[in-house]
Amino acid sequence: MTSSDSQTSEDLAVEEAVLESVATGLPRTLGDLGGLVRIPGIAWPSFDQTQLERSADAIAELARDTGIFDDVRVLRAAIPETDEFGQPAVLATRAARNGRPTILLYAHHDVQPPGDDALWETPPFEPTVRDGRLYGRGAADDKAGVMAHIASLRAVADAVGDDLDLGVALFIEGEEEYGSRSFAQFLSDNSDALRADAIVVADSGNWDADTPGLTVSLRGNARFTLTVRTLEHASHSGMYGGAVPDAMMATIKLLNSLWDADGAVAVDGLDQRDAATPEYSEETLRDEAGLPDGVSPIGRDSILSRIWNKPAVTVIGVDATSVASASNTLSPEVTVVISARVAPGQSGADAYAALERHLRAHAPFGAELTFSDVDLGDGFLVDTSGWAVALTRQAMADGYGAAPVDLGVGGSIPFIADLVREFPEAQILVTGVEDPHARAHSPNESLHLDTFRHAVRTEALMLTRMNRITR
Repeated sequence: MTSSDSQTSEDLAVEEAVLESVATGLPRTLGDLGGLVRIPGIAWPSFDQTQLERSADAIAELARDTGIFDDVRVLRAAIPETDEFGQPAVLATRAARNGRPTILLYAHHDVQPPGDDALWETPPFEPTVRDGRLYGRGAADDKAGVMAHIASLRAVADAVGDDLDLGVALFIEGEEEYGSRSFAQFLSDNSDALRADAIVVADSGNWDADTPGLTVSLRGNARFTLTVRTLEHASHSGMYGGAVPDAMMATIKLLNSLWDADGAVAVDGLDQRDAATPEYSEETLRDEAGLPDGVSPIGRDSILSRIWNKPAVTVIGVDATSVASASNTLSPEVTVVISARVAPGQSGADAYAALERHLRAHAPFGAELTFSDVDLGDGFLVDTSGWAVALTRQAMADGYGAAPVDLGVGGSIPFIADLVREFPEAQILVTGVEDPHARAHSPNESLHLDTFRHAVRTEALMLTRMNRITR
């Protein structure tokens, strides 16, 4: 790729026009975002699946209205090894012209379930603005990512007009929150349409509300269901307690072996990455995570190294006798869901194998262990030496008015491994619209509106500058 090292007065004038278009178009953009938030598109089978069709159709219409695409379709791909198809995705494409590169813009339109409505200060699917934030499920994750793409494309099309030669593929997935089960097949089915020189994954966060972040590392994941069984049937706790191990006792002892006294993971075979991290105080952690004064952080070394570069193990679900149904009974079995975050550089499969070995070796009293519903994803490390990374960092600095920070992220985006496998030559840029107080996946999810405005400015500048590159 080649481009001029300096901007001409004409280039600067075009960029000013692009930023002006972003500003004037922001009310429309936020209105469209609010319309998407009102659609409760959730990929879990227990929810109304027609809402995802509504959401996909609405985004396809937004893509058509930009006027830049040669083709806009709503498609589904098969879920491998099943007779099912995945949720509807939007694929919009325009061919590159005059030797320009092609950029693939990714986001997802499905959202997490709202959870307990009583925990929301305003209804989860009624977009509400207060104190400079837009509240609603999906307002940040990831319908704001969708609208960042749409808004930046609108601004560039408006300012550049017939001189827009950049190739663009817009891919808006419909099941990211439900495991992207058809993602790899979708890439394979549409590889020619999706092939690009650079890929923007707008599904991450920023350093803070005012400082952009480029995500350069992601942890992988290993999630599975574990059933612990110690009895053939429930028994009277008075008659046999003290001689017979119940499943809850065995489960508690077994799970306790996963961490040491500091709360750090104590599983042989789980790797950690040695990499420097920026300064980040315990006070900031308490503020952003909601950690009360009386509760101490866990782990050792710098706080961000614990989140970005080391493994974490969390028990995210338990099936046992409920408090309301409690009786003086020894439970025969308990089932838990364990979610592990895997250090960048270690595969999800290797991490799961280490966890299974550990749990089997530490099963107390000969408890029977059953593993099921294993879901694995690999982490990601960005090659930051490419032209697209340099261009994006500069666009962030100009779009936000602040130098970007290279971020690690403790969460996982497993499908990035599929992108790397299908398009090994493409540079992958993981960006986002969230600030640390977005509360994605939680009640009262919200979008910081000024962060969103800067994110749209950034992407519009990035697309404008890519339009000047010769492939």
